[in-house]
Amino acid sequence: MTAERPEREVRAWYDDDTIRVYQAYPAPIADAALAAGTFVPPFKRERMTWIKPSFRWMAYRCGYAGKPGQERVLAVDITREGFHWALAHAALSHFVPAVHGDQDAWDAAVKACPVRVQWDPERTLRHGPLTHRSIQIGLRGEAVRRYVAEWITGITDVTDVMRAVGGLVSAGRLDEATALLPVERPYRLPAALATRLGAG
Repeated sequence: MTAERPEREVRAWYDDDTIRVYQAYPAPIADAALAAGTFVPPFKRERMTWIKPSFRWMAYRCGYAGKPGQERVLAVDITREGFHWALAHAALSHFVPAVHGDQDAWDAAVKACPVRVQWDPERTLRHGPLTHRSIQIGLRGEAVRRYVAEWITGITDVTDVMRAVGGLVSAGRLDEATALLPVERPYRLPAALATRLGAG
């Protein structure tokens, strides 16, 4: 970690219009989503779904596509407008006095907001925690409906890349594993969203 890197910062692959997030699912959900270009049954809109801009954190969460029910890893490109909508309608998963002021305000936000945000330690390729954090975004209710119907512009199966990285890490070939990672740059949030999320 460099001295200039904020503790909480969104880092992602993005372009002028879209930003990439990752999800891991069993084969039936992944195959249906790839065929439809969005999430369809057996994906359940009624459940909270978590999206992650960090490939490394996705690797940690799914064990390089080795955990049961997370054998397929999808890169989901969504509109930056949708991404900003999600963050503007989010409540932090944990009470932060500097952001919420008091417990009652946080409780009210959690009940009212269709999005949760939590900042978890970013991970090394061996899954060790780093001192800076990665954003995880949980969507429910209206947010899931918007995600599925409006925000998604493309879905790509990146399972092979995920497994290749994992195999190189297991073999101790970290430089080669790093070379396969997508380039994720700091994503500058509008000031109001950064304040709302306690981001640096």
